[in-house]
Order: sequence, then structure tokens, then C-alpha cells
Amino acid sequence: MAWSRYQLGLAALMLVTGSINTLAAKWADNFSASGCGGTEEHGFQHPFLQAVGMFLGEFSCLGVFYLLVWRDRFRLEPSMAPSQSFSPLLFLPPALCDMTGTSIMYVALNMTSASSFQMLRGSVIIFTGLLSVAFLGRKLELSQWLGILVTIVGLVVVGLADLHSSHDQKHKLSEVITGDLLIIMAQVIVAIQMVLEEKFVYKHDVHPLRAVGTEGFFGFIILALLLVPMYYIPAGSFSGNPRRTLEDALDAFCQIGHQPLIALALLGNISSIAFFNFAGISVTKEISATTRMVLDSLRTLVIWAVSLAVGWETFHGLEILGFGVLLVGAALYNGLHRPLLARLPRRVEETSRTGRTRRLAAGGDHGHQQRELSLRHPVWGLAPRFISLHHLGAVVVMPAASLLLFEGETSPLPHCQGSGRGW
Repeated sequence: MAWSRYQLGLAALMLVTGSINTLAAKWADNFSASGCGGTEEHGFQHPFLQAVGMFLGEFSCLGVFYLLVWRDRFRLEPSMAPSQSFSPLLFLPPALCDMTGTSIMYVALNMTSASSFQMLRGSVIIFTGLLSVAFLGRKLELSQWLGILVTIVGLVVVGLADLHSSHDQKHKLSEVITGDLLIIMAQVIVAIQMVLEEKFVYKHDVHPLRAVGTEGFFGFIILALLLVPMYYIPAGSFSGNPRRTLEDALDAFCQIGHQPLIALALLGNISSIAFFNFAGISVTKEISATTRMVLDSLRTLVIWAVSLAVGWETFHGLEILGFGVLLVGAALYNGLHRPLLARLPRRVEETSRTGRTRRLAAGGDHGHQQRELSLRHPVWGLAPRFISLHHLGAVVVMPAASLLLFEGETSPLPHCQGSGRGW
């Protein structure tokens, strides 16, 4: 079935805003400007302030949720199910994990390339799978264990590509290694966040926009308050500001004043996060969760292509290999091979019917030929119902070509990859 203009718009909005998330953050990191008190020009390295902006974008989803609730009141047939009563404090532990993991990832983005950053985030399925076994009592199938092993191989390949390309970039080899390790470490925290959400939050059937917005509220308030002590905590060479503290928000605002394009990059990051969450949830509702996964995999390719086009990175074939291996690992973990295998007997059967029909046609039995042809089905639409949104804002990286096989299909999936908010 062809997409409507509205569905095409949602898919384009998700792809564009999802790519802007990472690209805008990296663009801000690449700027240099003088700071407060006439300090010399230095790079804009303020990861914790950028994380505050990200949570502000998530927080705005709460406003979108209440706007939808208000609009639903005037409809004859409300489209939103009545929400169950729950304590907002349920979102505090996941929000703390989100805050920690996001801050670490913003630090890592200063040390490595945007494309490697996006690819290495695929390691979250390793830790999600292991933690779901340990704390949710889940039993992983053989294909899921195989998917985890393939993902590990893909991470090694992407890491080798980073080591090979470190000579062509402004980052030192030690920075690249540290950045890659920080990204993987952050995925452990993201996996803990996902397990906490599944164990304590999802049973209350909270609307995804409300859940994302509530966590954004907690993250924004807590991290904004933490900027005060961070202003005084020494960080040595780990810090990128002249005072060598953990975070210098005043220096960041001075740099923005001297280089207004930094403000544009930060605004693009904040606004894209809000639109990305809204578009992602709408794509799942209006089209399918599978389409959302396809768009997320395309997002990684867009980020890589733009980074190459603007000269932030140099081309290395190992990155393509690593990206492909990571896609295979994610597909195996999420069981995307099953519909492909299920189609094989049908293809054999159709081939057999086609051959028999041709033989009958050669014998002149035209009526029987027509009956045989009427039994054949087009290839499209034969795939079984398979994918559904496992939790709020969930996204899974999968091969883009699978869109042709799984379009519009829904049913339960093992634990999905990614937090799906902002990043």
C-alpha cells in the first residue's frame, strides 16, 4: 500500500531531525571562539551544557502530550486512551541513567567522529540482552546470542576503522580510543535505563510522549543544578575550558556571544530532539515500528555521508564493513531472519507451480493454466506479522532493504535496541 503524503512527511521528518541530532552537536563541537575575560580562542567543549539542552528538548515533549490531550477532548471519538494513575517519581531512576549516559556520550562525541559515534551506539543490544537475562528473567534464543557475537565483531571492525582514520583527524589516537570506550560504557548505562523502564514503568501504560517528557523534566532540572558545582570541580586535562573545571557554563555563553553560529547549532539540537521523538512515535503509530527501525538505520548513513561531504571525516572502507556487520548483528538479535526463512518454502512452492503451469501450457490445457496462475500470489505482503514497538521510543537498527519485506507488519519482538529519545 502506498504511503500518504502525511506518512511520507512523518518519515522524512524523523529521518531529517534524527540526523540533525548528532550532526548539530558535532557542529557545535567543531567551533572555536574566545571566552570570558578576553581568553584566547578555544574549542567549544561543553558536553554537560549540551546535555542540558538535550533534556530541554525531551521536556518539550510533555507540552506536546498535553496539547494532544487538550485537542482530544473536543473529538467525538477520543483517540487517546485514558492514562492510568502513577507516581512521576517512577521516572526518576531512568532519568538519572539517561542523564549519566547522555553526558558521557556528549563527552565522547568531542573525541571521535560522528559516524563512529552513531555506529558504536549499536553495542547497546549486547548489554540489554545480558541485563534482561539477569534481571528480567528472559531467555535468549540461539539467534540472539549469535546476534550479540556478530555485534561484538562489528564493534571491533568500527574500532579498527577509527584507529586507522585517527591519523587523518584532529583527534589524537588516545582521544579516539577513550571516546570509543566512553560510548560503549554509556551504552551499559542506557541498557540499565531500559531494564528499569521495562520492569517498573511500562506496566502503567504511560503514553510515550508523556514518559519522554517526564524523564526530560527530571534530567533538565537535576543536570542544570549540577552545573553549579561542576563550575568549581577541577578536571585537569580532561576539561576543554580555560579554567580546567568539569564544566564552565559561563565560558560557554561567552563563546556563544562571540560566535552566534554556536547558538544556531545548539538550537538545532534542542528542537530536533523534540521533533524526532514526536515523529518517531507518530511513524510507529501511522506506518509501522519496522519503518521506524529502517529510518534509524538510514539516519546512520545520512550522518556518515554528511560528515564526509563537509570534510569532518575521511572515507575508510572498514567503516562500511563495520556498519554492515552491526546491521546483521541487530537483525539476528531482533529475529528479523525468521520472516526471511519463512519465505523460502513459499518461493520454492511458487517456483514449482510456475514450472508446472508452463508444462501444462505447453500441453494446451489453457483452463488449467489459468487456475494455476490464480493460485499464485505476488511476492509483496507474504511476510508474516512480526514487529511491534516494544517500549516507548524504541528503535532498532536494521537493513534498509528490509522495508520491502516487512512494511506495515506488527507483532511482538524481543527487546529492542536504543533509547530512541533525542539520540
